[in-house]
Amino acid sequence: MDGATPSFDIARIRADFPILASEYRGKKLVFLDSGASAQKPRQVIDAMVDCMRSAYANVHRGAYHLSEAATAAFEASREATARFLNAPSAQDIIFTSNSTMAMNLVAHSFGRGVLKPGQAVVASEMEHHANLVPWQMLRDAHGTELRICRITDAGELDLGHLAELLADGRVGLVAVTHMSNVLGTVTPAAQIARMAHEAAAKVLFDGSQAAVHRRVDVQALDADFYCFTGHKLYGPTGIGVLYARAELQRVMPPFLGGGDMIATVGLHHSTWAEPPAKFEAGTPPIIEAIGLHAAIEYVETIGMGAIEAHERALVDHAMATLSRVDGLTIHGRAQDRGGVFAFGLDTAHAHDVATLLDRAGIAVRSGRHCAEPLHERLGAEGGTCRASFGLYTTTTEIDYLAETLVSARKFFA
Repeated sequence: MDGATPSFDIARIRADFPILASEYRGKKLVFLDSGASAQKPRQVIDAMVDCMRSAYANVHRGAYHLSEAATAAFEASREATARFLNAPSAQDIIFTSNSTMAMNLVAHSFGRGVLKPGQAVVASEMEHHANLVPWQMLRDAHGTELRICRITDAGELDLGHLAELLADGRVGLVAVTHMSNVLGTVTPAAQIARMAHEAAAKVLFDGSQAAVHRRVDVQALDADFYCFTGHKLYGPTGIGVLYARAELQRVMPPFLGGGDMIATVGLHHSTWAEPPAKFEAGTPPIIEAIGLHAAIEYVETIGMGAIEAHERALVDHAMATLSRVDGLTIHGRAQDRGGVFAFGLDTAHAHDVATLLDRAGIAVRSGRHCAEPLHERLGAEGGTCRASFGLYTTTTEIDYLAETLVSARKFFA
């Protein structure tokens, strides 16, 4: 069976995603934009609908049974997320609206509240804007220095350059991706953390892509901060996760003020709740947390090891298949990479290629994928097409993409 292994039944998995059975532009949908936002299995859809139908109330506040039950379900999602990341405690998990908010929280609360003016933050050339713009804003408002680590021509982090940037001992935080949303590069996170800690710096990993495709163990990585977002993990939009070491949460000031993040409030002075509540002002994403819990249970039932093995087979197949398409440039040749392929066709602009693929029923992303500096580094300022895989992707879909690209090149020529 296409893409199946003894532990990974691709047909059964695809049957869990209602949208994959629907008609798209008169054809069968080939969805290759999971790196932007993944499709949702019925297990997630049902869990959220059931919550809204019969189990919804605000959390942490009501003394009535429905609110207590909703609070228990909300906190069960936190427990599941801690287990998913192998965090030491559920109290290390902060719910945010997405990865972007998680990194902004670190930039504001750790950056302004803990880092000193004159200390430096290291990011890299391959970062998503969400892991670059907050540090630029921190530099401009707080006086921190922003240092950029180079990448190699293969699209891997230049660890020699990172060592140079860390050498003077002034770096307070290294903030890098765990897996590039453009190149698919998987960075050596444990080694990066070790280098940062030896230089007395903390480390943040943007796991928005990596957490979807690989087993993440924040303790094994020795991460200080790690974030990912629910909607890429087959869950809903509107919820993200920030893992932050408990000792760091205690010294970081709140990011937002309002209800539920306080211990006491007076007209002129307030005190803060214990973490992680200190960083979760206002009514939280209750229904979204229920959906995230269902998504985590879904991928754990399949097994992250099985998902990773399936994706490795897809990556190998895609690299071999797409490399045979004349005039196609694949960006990034990292030795360790995930299922994200950014490419360009020599006869047409990326937007035109994506439009033609869409007419064939293939959904890919085109543009600069919130990574403009990286596209400049690649010499692809006009943008690229990006095909990104999910656990429901098949080798047949990759073959169809390659065949359609061959036809597209002839059409535009």
